[in-house]
Amino acid sequence: MSPSDLEHPLLLSLLGTGFATAFLHAALPTHWLPFVLVGRAQRWSLPQVLGAVGAAGLAHISTTAVVGGLIVIAGLALDQWIAGLLPHIAAVLLFLFGAFYLARATLRRPRLAGGPEMDLPEPSVSHAAAFWGLVAMMAVSPGEVLLPIYLSQATEGLLVLAALTLTFAAGTVAGMAAFTLLARAGWSVLRLERWARYESAVLGVALIGIGLLVAFHQH
Repeated sequence: MSPSDLEHPLLLSLLGTGFATAFLHAALPTHWLPFVLVGRAQRWSLPQVLGAVGAAGLAHISTTAVVGGLIVIAGLALDQWIAGLLPHIAAVLLFLFGAFYLARATLRRPRLAGGPEMDLPEPSVSHAAAFWGLVAMMAVSPGEVLLPIYLSQATEGLLVLAALTLTFAAGTVAGMAAFTLLARAGWSVLRLERWARYESAVLGVALIGIGLLVAFHQH
């Protein structure tokens, strides 16, 4: 695919949906709450907190891109045996992932109160240890929600996959920074967790929407 193809409306829609999916995925408390708590315990300034958010978010997406690349390689190898079916398999996987998240949003009742309170980290921890601990925490947990999107674009070339990775990075870091800033600005953790209860439903709809885009692109 040539650089001019990046202006194709369908691809722009895919990138826009990918950004929104990554941003909404960052609503999970694990993507912002540790930064608020550690930043408070370490008495970090806002630039220090956002620096940790940016580094951890990029580490998170780097791991996701590596896993996604392996999935793409495996998918292309499989496509040699079932030529032409890979995009349809990707669309089906996106539908299944979307249905899974919708079902989880319907069946799961998130516990918002009554649980044990999280203890603040001891301020005796060095700043470097706290920083790299947050980065490692995000690096070892690739974004499984984003992986089917890589597979859906496996045959579109490295340029599209690179654009997807940059879009995921922008959406993830922006979402993590936004929710961290909201928490530091005085929004209660409880309120943000109430909003985050809809994350599975929104992600489910987004993944099904991407599946429709992939299926539409084949006709």
